[in-house]
Amino acid sequence: MASCTLILLLGLLSFIIVANTVSSLPSSSGGIRLGVIRKPTADVPVFREAPAFRNGDSCGPHRIHIVMTLDANYLRGTMAAIFSILRHSTCPENMEFHFLWARFDREVFSSIKSTFPYLNFKFYRFDSNRVRGKISKSIRQSLDQPLNYARIYLADIIPSDVKRVIYLDSDLLVVDDIAKLWEVDLEDRVLAAPEYCHANFTYYFSNLFWLDPVLAKTFHGRRPCYFNTGVMVVDVEKWRQVQLTQKVEGWMTVQKQKRIYHLGSLPPFLLVLAGNIKGVDHRWNQHGLGGDNMEGKCRSLHPGPISLLHWSGKGKPWLRLDSRKPCIVDHLWAPYDLYRSSLHVLEE
Repeated sequence: MASCTLILLLGLLSFIIVANTVSSLPSSSGGIRLGVIRKPTADVPVFREAPAFRNGDSCGPHRIHIVMTLDANYLRGTMAAIFSILRHSTCPENMEFHFLWARFDREVFSSIKSTFPYLNFKFYRFDSNRVRGKISKSIRQSLDQPLNYARIYLADIIPSDVKRVIYLDSDLLVVDDIAKLWEVDLEDRVLAAPEYCHANFTYYFSNLFWLDPVLAKTFHGRRPCYFNTGVMVVDVEKWRQVQLTQKVEGWMTVQKQKRIYHLGSLPPFLLVLAGNIKGVDHRWNQHGLGGDNMEGKCRSLHPGPISLLHWSGKGKPWLRLDSRKPCIVDHLWAPYDLYRSSLHVLEE
């Protein structure tokens, strides 16, 4: 009888702990609620608590708004990215993070709070139904996930009082004060990002696109250059004014009718904005460190100063480190890894 009572008490205690954990999470437009009680899953890693970073004496009350997606598969990368931003910021307490999620996962939400207990952040639900029937199969399965398209709808999700955001992928590190990127002059443009005009722009679209006399005129009057949508400074108000979401969706509809590109959510952004964004220094997106989209082979750093390292491509540093087959650049990511079981411990 005593053992049964003890089991009941332990079960009640577990319920209270989980309920309190979820109720303490910030509320959002997504309406996070306590659902079915689940045991911790093996899919969500356990992380060490990050050290607290405080503002310098020169910091004012201004906010820097950062938007990222939140997914259990990339959580380890997200944690490292957040850590790097705070560690290199002069005013880390001025950061406000906006996390977009598509699948409710209590452990993921709790991990953010327990790893960064002092972080200013909010969660927002991205309704995957918004892209249902609009996603075309690309060359890599991870590019076809609905959450990969959430950036197209950020202006609809983020509160209207937020006028500017920095959108960041989860597979990157910021090794400079992100306030420098935040302060870029958009010059009345919707978006700012590093441009790569030396890249072969024709590569991003199929022959069906270039051979169609109407579609081929899309870039008439523009000098289109490739830019990576994993690092963007966005004027959210102007995004809404020019109805950018609807324009990108329009190209996704064309893609369903006629296969004009192969790379997920990137090409429709290029179709709408290439040649009409504010270019920023290449140091703010040293991209491609994950190799190509097929094999993920190792790549070297490009020459020049670096403020942001980006493992875009198939290879992710945490996976290559765990497989004991890392690329040289992956060792730059390792000191920011907060994974509790990681052998790559940060020297504090």
